[in-house]
Amino acid sequence: MTTEDIRPAMPPIVDRGTWQEQVAELRKREKAHTREGDAIAAARRRLPMVEVDPSAPLIGASGEVTLLDAFEGRTQLFASYHMWHTGLPAADQCEGCTFNTGHVLELSYLHSRDVTFAVFCQGPYDESARYRDFMGWEMPWYSVPAESVDRLVAGRHFGMKCCYLRVGDRVFETYWTTGRGCEPLGSSYGMLDMTVHGRQETWEDSPEGWPQRFDTNRPGDAFRRDGRPIAQWSRIAAGRSDDLGASGAAHTGHHCH
Repeated sequence: MTTEDIRPAMPPIVDRGTWQEQVAELRKREKAHTREGDAIAAARRRLPMVEVDPSAPLIGASGEVTLLDAFEGRTQLFASYHMWHTGLPAADQCEGCTFNTGHVLELSYLHSRDVTFAVFCQGPYDESARYRDFMGWEMPWYSVPAESVDRLVAGRHFGMKCCYLRVGDRVFETYWTTGRGCEPLGSSYGMLDMTVHGRQETWEDSPEGWPQRFDTNRPGDAFRRDGRPIAQWSRIAAGRSDDLGASGAAHTGHHCH
């Protein structure tokens, strides 16, 4: 058997001129996609909004605050509603929310546009904040107590992303999304989409023989490896403790897909 017989699946090899012609042809579609994204964003900015209770309590590092306080004086708030499985260890926490939250590292660009980013976590503050510390995240972190769930989540579910506008002491929700609508937070996906093997997930339309190591028919598989959310392994290797002080209570959340 020759090296040619065992080489991995790969695109055909052509000269640079032929390759560049096909890149240029694809670029037309990419530019159309970008322009359509701009048009959708323009429509999003023209949506009506709904008023929400600015006094809805949240639990933060200094105790109880309000939704209004979470704006930190800015006029806009981007809230990432993080699922939590109360009483379960770090390895069993939501892999999808971990994927999204872990990508949000530099907040200064949002702040320069008068936008505050904050995580609104489903679980008890002390337990979930220990997870935040284990992961090494620095963004504002709040727990949503039971009395605020109906006022903020309003029949939807944790895992969603919500945008709010503050007008004086009044607060309005202007947009929300969930599922694949949350993908802009995960810049890894955008980069993987540029690579030849893509996300390597089973749902993708890839050529015969392309690696698809992550089975999206198994909930959470795309974000897990060896029994943990993928991002946890580097923290374990660095010697960080993943002890959440969990009580062993029953699983109360739902995995996001």
